[in-house]
Amino acid sequence: MDRFLKTVRLFSTGMNVPPPIEHTPKINEYGELMLANGELMDSLWLLGWRHFGPMFVRYSHSTVDVQVPRVAMPLRIILARFQPSKSHRRILRKLADYEVRIIPARIDATRDALFQLHKQRFATNPPPSLESYLGPHPGLTPCETLEVGIYDKGRLIAASYLDVGRKAVSSLYAMFHPDFGHLSPGSATTLLEMSYARSRGCEIYYPGYAFHEPSAFDYKKRFSGVEWFDWRGNWWPLHPPRGAAHPTDSTL
Repeated sequence: MDRFLKTVRLFSTGMNVPPPIEHTPKINEYGELMLANGELMDSLWLLGWRHFGPMFVRYSHSTVDVQVPRVAMPLRIILARFQPSKSHRRILRKLADYEVRIIPARIDATRDALFQLHKQRFATNPPPSLESYLGPHPGLTPCETLEVGIYDKGRLIAASYLDVGRKAVSSLYAMFHPDFGHLSPGSATTLLEMSYARSRGCEIYYPGYAFHEPSAFDYKKRFSGVEWFDWRGNWWPLHPPRGAAHPTDSTL
């Protein structure tokens, strides 16, 4: 357990601007954890850890789909600071004719079929299986995981998977039917997950990694209240007000 929660050097004192991206420390750590309570999950997310089933990882650089390593950017959204934009409200209005169900995560033929359709979006390095993200026992290990599903006349057309901690939640994976891309399902399930998190009294939403360089995950950066982790123990506002680029409370 200690290897996951080892002391992280903090640079908050005296720092008013984020450190240069080119000086990001190289981190590539992993380990297995079969069961974690809500408080432990909160602590792991705070340090940039992600998991795929019982396998936990955190990495500061990635070479997937690129020749030059990209700098990973763990993100979090302070829910009290989030306000939906005009485009977000438009996305939510599109969902008026669809049904939303939130249930314990599971893998079955319906979800596997949707995953197979979704993975066709990836020209290179397609994800191997839904189980590779959720693990063999989703919803049970290593923590509580829920499915946020969008249904069209009873048919599952989009689903995202949300880990639940004590004060925070973390989005694990999202997929959708290609015919329903006009619903902006990635953003739609993110908004639904944040709404659910608020209903449970959670304070922080982790949408997963993006990159400092442009990528398909840039939509995660378009939410108010979003912060990024500098791999030194500090979280920084991604869109700070002028003169307010100092790090936020790293104990949140």
